[in-house]
Amino acid sequence: MANSSPPHKSAALIKRVLKCVLCPELPLGPRPVFQFDPRARILIAGQAPGIRVHESGVPFQDASGDRLRNWLGVDRETFYDPKCFAILPMAFCYPGTGSSGDLPPPPRCAETWRQELLQQLPALDLTIIIGRYARDWHLPERTKEPLTETIADWEEFWPDRIVAPHPSPRNNRWLKRNPWFEDDVLPRIKTAVHRSIA
Repeated sequence: MANSSPPHKSAALIKRVLKCVLCPELPLGPRPVFQFDPRARILIAGQAPGIRVHESGVPFQDASGDRLRNWLGVDRETFYDPKCFAILPMAFCYPGTGSSGDLPPPPRCAETWRQELLQQLPALDLTIIIGRYARDWHLPERTKEPLTETIADWEEFWPDRIVAPHPSPRNNRWLKRNPWFEDDVLPRIKTAVHRSIA
């Protein structure tokens, strides 16, 4: 887990999550990776750690993180300040790799921990929802539509929520096919981020 300095009220919950062994069958074993402080203003709701993040124990410590920080318009110091950003993926441990990339986040992680953690984030004023799995949890009414359609409807959720594709290099083709995301949506995201952490 990256920098975290939660007040004592949340400390017990964080300790429980860090000791979680709900999924002993994971290929590299449980190693929860997230960033949390109840004073955080922005929530990054992602998918699950990749193997590099599993090895480092630092969320978004990979090429996806470099792109995400560029999208948000923040440097590493700001991104890893838990008072600015809470980083809570849909599963906290590396799920392993399948034929087309990393496996989906095991649902039991969010079922067990997510609501309790979110209740400890009273200062949030922006949630950045990354990818289909986070979209399905945070916007269950939109689960039956393509992710691209949800992203394109960004004004419907503005200004407290916004949906983005995963910043993985695997999505380079999607970004080329949908230039409106970088042209129209990213400037709004950067504005909202800087407003929240100013």
